[in-house]
Amino acid sequence: MKENTPGWKVLLAIFSILLTVLVWQRGLQESFDRPSVSPKLALNQREMALLAEPSLPKTLRPLLVGEDPKLELKRTLSELDISQLDNRERLLLASIEASDDKRRYLLNENFSEPSLEKIRVNFLQSLEKQNTPNALLDNIQSVKVDPLLYRLSCLSIGGTPDICFDARASRQMALRLSLSQLLPLFAILLGIFLLIGQGWLFIRKRTLPWPEVSSLPLSTIDMVLLVAGGFVVLGELFTPLISLPLSEVFTREVPSPLKESLKVLIGYIAMTVPPLLILRQQINSITLDVVEGGWIQWGFGSFRKSFFEALKGWLMVMPLVLLVSWLTTFFFGDPGGSNPLLEMVLSSKNFLALLVLFITTVLMAPFFEELVFRGVLLPVLVNKQGRTLAISVSALVFALAHLSVGEMPALFVLGMGLAILRLSSSRLLPCVLMHSLWNGVTFVNLLVLSG
Repeated sequence: MKENTPGWKVLLAIFSILLTVLVWQRGLQESFDRPSVSPKLALNQREMALLAEPSLPKTLRPLLVGEDPKLELKRTLSELDISQLDNRERLLLASIEASDDKRRYLLNENFSEPSLEKIRVNFLQSLEKQNTPNALLDNIQSVKVDPLLYRLSCLSIGGTPDICFDARASRQMALRLSLSQLLPLFAILLGIFLLIGQGWLFIRKRTLPWPEVSSLPLSTIDMVLLVAGGFVVLGELFTPLISLPLSEVFTREVPSPLKESLKVLIGYIAMTVPPLLILRQQINSITLDVVEGGWIQWGFGSFRKSFFEALKGWLMVMPLVLLVSWLTTFFFGDPGGSNPLLEMVLSSKNFLALLVLFITTVLMAPFFEELVFRGVLLPVLVNKQGRTLAISVSALVFALAHLSVGEMPALFVLGMGLAILRLSSSRLLPCVLMHSLWNGVTFVNLLVLSG
């Protein structure tokens, strides 16, 4: 263990902390200006519910779509400023509105999309009784590819329910809606059951003692240089000055949205280089004895055991994260600041673009972040500060590093769950798998709700 830290290293650590505070302060402030994906997710879910309603069993409708999904969709659309509505959403709201004056107000401007413009004109003609229902229905056949818009616009201009209903699309949406709500509900209930069981074992003092966790013989100053200096200052502040121009060159001929996804991948790879180089230099500067399982304790030899530990950890932390997220929204409202990657996944329809984002968020991010936060930082903090403070500090740094005020409470709880899993299993692989599972489930859920 190093006893004497050179003065230059202390000064560099202090300088890194000051820059990190400035970077994080600015990033957190900017997160308030980033849009939240919550309104978009809520809107998509309301649309799914309305389209799926006719195909759901009556006993499940209150649970999956509520009492009146059409009213819920109208309320969600009405809560948005009219300038925030795109042309399709204007048509949906106009189809649900009972007031003719409000309909005219929503449709008073021409639409650039020919198919939507035709529906807008049909709406206005139906309001003024300028055409027969059959003629109006013939004019909206082009939007059958959008079953919900076709159904609502068809009904609003005088079509009958049997003509306006696409049974196949409704059944498919009912299946998607069931999977997106029943599976998470089952997982939450199972997680609560596991939490109660773990709590009972703790009260009865029947929990197994945590095994010893090996810690690299590095100092707190080394951790400051790794996280603040490498991850934040070099990774997030200076690396983009190089990676952004390079990614622009490499993706110049690539069409959108694949171009934007590749930029994210290139930027993330570039961000990981400085902290990894610093970590390598730190390890090379010390003499390491042979430790069973290795200093990082990956535990690759027990993949099956690691997977089930990760699954159990994910199930137990999910109810807590959702509870904290709900409490944050309840007391403070939606603060916005969602990760831009969420919007990219939610809006992209390109398979290759989604594949690149999947690789970045579900494979690369968990591996790198767990190596830094739970593989190196947490064990060193445990050795210096004890388990309780180490878990809290590592989780806080993990949450701050994502630069999102709205997501910080939930990320803090997730970070604590990952830290506890690391210490209780004495292996890093379960943390990587749990982190990957968390990001993967979020990714799939966004795809399901993307419409």
